[in-house]
Amino acid sequence: MAEPGKKSHILTLDNRSRLSLTGVEDVSGFNEEAVSVRTTEGTLIIRGSGLHIDRLNLETGDVSVDGSIDSMQYLGSDSRQSKLSRLFR
Repeated sequence: MAEPGKKSHILTLDNRSRLSLTGVEDVSGFNEEAVSVRTTEGTLIIRGSGLHIDRLNLETGDVSVDGSIDSMQYLGSDSRQSKLSRLFR
């Protein structure tokens, strides 16, 4: 259950080709092979091929990613996040 005042984080994956997220606070970086998204539940790294952001609305916290999605991973520490963010520069 979400904390009061905290947006709910929902992840929906459709046929490994369309990912819809709520509770998104920021998109840290993206390219065709990886997307880094900061959510209310931590940083989520989406990996695959041909990835692109179809919809992005940070006001409502909604993001959709299309492409061939191979994996998703939540990062637990800020140190790993900063190392990963360097990959997108």
